[in-house]
This record gives sequence, C-alpha cells and structure tokens, in this order.
Amino acid sequence: MKLSDYVVKFLEKNGVEYAFGITGGAIIHIFDSLEKSNINYICPQHEQAAAMAADAYHRITGKLGVAIATSGPGATNLLTGTCCSYFDSIPVLLITGQVPTSQLKNKSNSRQIGFQETDIVNTFKPTTKYAVMIKNPEDIRYELEKAVYLATHGRKGPVLVDIPDDIQRAEINPENIKSFVPEEKKLDLEKLEIQINDSLKLIKESNRPVVILGAGVRDHFNEVKTFIENLGFPVALTWAAMDLFPGDYYLSVRDFGVTASRVGNYVVQNADLIIALGTRLDTHEAGSNSSHFGREAKKIVVDLDNSELEKYQNMGMRTDVLINNDVIDFFNIINKKTIEKNNIQEWSNKIKTWKEKYPICPKEYYNDLPINPYVFMDVLSKKSKEGDVIITDAGCNVTWTMQSYIVRKNQTLFSAYNHSPMGYSLPAAIGAAFAANKQIICIIGDGGIQMNIQELATIDKHKLPIKIFVMNNLGYGMIQQTQEMWLDSCYAASDFDHGLALPDLKKIANAYNIPTESINTHEELEDKMKKILETPGPMLIDVMINPKARIFPKLAFGKPIEDSEPVLSREEFNDNMVIKPLE
Repeated sequence: MKLSDYVVKFLEKNGVEYAFGITGGAIIHIFDSLEKSNINYICPQHEQAAAMAADAYHRITGKLGVAIATSGPGATNLLTGTCCSYFDSIPVLLITGQVPTSQLKNKSNSRQIGFQETDIVNTFKPTTKYAVMIKNPEDIRYELEKAVYLATHGRKGPVLVDIPDDIQRAEINPENIKSFVPEEKKLDLEKLEIQINDSLKLIKESNRPVVILGAGVRDHFNEVKTFIENLGFPVALTWAAMDLFPGDYYLSVRDFGVTASRVGNYVVQNADLIIALGTRLDTHEAGSNSSHFGREAKKIVVDLDNSELEKYQNMGMRTDVLINNDVIDFFNIINKKTIEKNNIQEWSNKIKTWKEKYPICPKEYYNDLPINPYVFMDVLSKKSKEGDVIITDAGCNVTWTMQSYIVRKNQTLFSAYNHSPMGYSLPAAIGAAFAANKQIICIIGDGGIQMNIQELATIDKHKLPIKIFVMNNLGYGMIQQTQEMWLDSCYAASDFDHGLALPDLKKIANAYNIPTESINTHEELEDKMKKILETPGPMLIDVMINPKARIFPKLAFGKPIEDSEPVLSREEFNDNMVIKPLE
C-alpha cells in the first residue's frame, strides 16, 4: 500500500470526516489519497485558517481536528492556529509535507538544502504535545497512533506528523509494521480517597462557598451537574465554561476575573471556600497579583496537569487540597458520598442582592449612540435561537461577549481564549459550520476581520450559514482603552488618524458574493436582528459601535479583582465586602 493511502485510511479509521488544508508540492500525495477517500477535504485560502477551522471542528464535535499543509511556508502558516489549540487543550492532528529525505539538511550547518525545507518539528515542539518527522516508512503506524493517542489523552492538545515527499510515496505492508502500545497509568485510589475526605471536611466548615468550573469539566457535564446540584453552591464560570449552562441557570454567578462582572468577582473574592475544577486559575482570572485571589478562602483544586498545580506556590496563591487527577475520577468518588454542608441562605441572599444591584446591561446603555456593545449583546442573545453556535474573536468583542451574552439552551459559545489572535472567529466559524448543521454566529471586530478576510471566499464557495457580525468601532478599542489608562490617550497605531486603514467592509464582502447589512442605531438593532438571523445562508453585518465604548468593569493592573474600574465609592465598595478590603 502507498504510505499516503495508509495515512488517509488511518484517519478514516479514527472517525475523521473533515480535514482542512491547502495543497503544495510536498503534500500532493496526501491530497491525492484524500481525493480517493470518504473524507471531505476543505480548502481554505490560508493555512492559518485551516488550523483554526480544525480547532473549531473539535470544539463542536469532540472529534479529532485535522489540518494539512505543505512544507516550509505552508507549515509555518499553521503555527498561530496551533497555538490556539495548544493553550486551550484542543486535540488537532497536523500533517505537514517535507522535502525528500535526500534533501534534508540534518546536522549540516547549511540553512537549507531542499527547496522550502524548514525544520518544522523543532519549530512546533514548544506548542504541540508531540512533533515528529517520519524518516522510515515502517514507522508510520507507530507514530500516527502515538500522536493521536497523545492528542486525545491526558491534557489534550495538538500534535504534528511531518512526512517527507519520498516517504509519502513509499510502499509499505500495513500488516508488518509496528504499532504503538500506550503505557497503562494506574489511578492511586487510596490517595484520591484521602484528598476527597479532606475536601469534604472543608465543605462541611464552609459558610460562603463557590465552585469554579473550567474547560476541563466540559466532557463530563452530567457528573458536573450532579455534583453542583447536590451541593447547591453558587457556580462561577471561566470563559471556557460559559456555555455549560443557560445564562439564567439558578446557581450561576457567571464570569469572574480581570474583565468580568462585579457579581462573579464579589462572590469569588468574598468566599471562604473555592472548589476549582478543571481550571488553571491563570492571571486573567486571578489578577496580576495572584496572592490577592480569594485570599481568605480555602481552596480545593482538581487538575490533571500537575505543572498547573505546582505553579501556585510560585504565584503566591494559597491552596489547601491539590488533586492531580482527571475531574471524572474526582466525580466518580465524591458523587457517591453523603456531603455534609452548612445552611448558606445568608450567602445566597447576599449574591441575590449583588445580581439586582449590578445588572449585565443597565437600562441607561440603551441611550448611547451609535450602538452600545452591551446592548448589542443583549439583543443578539434574545433574538438568537436555541442550538445556535456563537464564536467570538479577540480584543473588546470577546470580552463584551463573555461579560454580557446570555447563553440560551443548547447553544455553544467559544473563542480561542488563551492565545486569542485577531481573526480567529472567521475561520473557526467555517470549521463549526462543517461540524454542525446549525446557524453559526461569528462575532468579530473591524480590525480582526482583516486578519482573515480572505476566508469570505471559502464561506461563499460552500454557502455556509454564517452570520458575521462586525463590531465596527473604527479602530482597536481595547488598545485605545489601555492607551487611555497608561499613555495619556495617545492612540498610536490604533485608529485611522494614527496609521490604521479602515476599508469599507461591505464592499469587500460584496466582492466575495456575501450579502451585507448595516446596523447603526439601537432601533435598527431591534428591527433588523430577527430578519438577519432568519435569512438563509451567509451574511456580513456591519454594526456601528460607539468608538468610545469601552470594557467595563475592567481591572487596573495590580489591583485585586473585586476592585474593578470604574472604581466604586469606598462606601459602596466596603458595603459589598464581607472580608476585609486591602485598602
């Protein structure tokens, strides 16, 4: 069997239905084999988009994402999308072509021997779980099986298999090549039982508890729901878990962190017990000074990546029970236990007061001109349908979305949370559209869309049901807000007067045969949104956001997360604090 045919058969055996990639001289044999297979290959306009689409495909289906590129520039173009998958723990298999083995520089000091030769393995090693070049055709089964196993087990993530041109063309006997046998890892039940009993003692003593859920619990929804509803404790959500429950879920206090609602931050900061499950509590959640995070709370943290648990001591964050296990192991034991807990009605009443006091979208926002972003999110969430997929980009628009979009039943909401490149949501919407027979809502800025605007061609070719809402604030709003805080409002490189080009996005969309619409006022927003979402096929909607709209609440560097800007009067702030304020 030709090796490239074997690679494609392997993908089919592993349930791959879609692969995203661009052909080239060093990868034509893989594409030739794909052409003869049952796998649908989708050709975006840029390899970056292929990696991002593959990333999103997994987020919707739970299946392995696959991105394919040729050697040299084709492969290096995958890097930004691969970083998205690595930092968000998304399993994607990257298959790259390479020059023939006879043209590899190997240990030579030459910069390059083969045309478009690049050391892709070492380029990608820091941002993949595993990266390998196939130099012997007999290794193909072992390396593919190992790569996919590593991508999908433990803390998930992307892997790369680099296949030289002559290796792709080689003939192999699939029956006579070695396979990969993973090392069996035993669960230390005795240790876990002790740690869970320690956790139960802390739960029993708590009067102001909160459970924090992160991306690590996404695969275990039923067990999560059983656990939190048995407890009846308030639940704070990282951005990667915002769509686990509908926005009106009775235990939810929504998000928390540097750019989050006041409610979630008051709950987390005033808690006397934090149970953090499947989240690494990074500086975007805990603040730049992690010693201030939940500073009077005892903390139970469950994470399968021990390096994440080890970092807390260096960060100065107090922790009490650190459980280095998959959350499913934790749930399988604790959900069978009788959990003793205190009456937390006083705590629940306090949280209810905060929710009433600090609404997500205050009524006065509706008086803004042209459009207040929080009003836009309010209307979009009300007009969207159950089951819709919402993908948001980077900068202001991801923050506005996560702060204020109210998730409806069975909706999926995501972004590339940790790498957060401008332009992610457009190719991600393409991957999501092939993954799900649903309407895809892409939220992106006028700056971000320029990073991958060529993918409008891919959307047009396949007539994908993607509504692209461009939150057009005529510049880089988040950068401007930072410049206002620290640089006397000098908007260097962040608006039209300081270097940015701001083309007519509707004209560009029309050139790609994408229908367009404009929304300039809150009245138009209410009137047009329903019709836009009910119109079949793709559409680009230019939403004119007030250029002075900013992210609020937003934390100033160095402050604890309960003290966001705009800073409240000290009387109001102190009234909200159960624990002693730092100032």
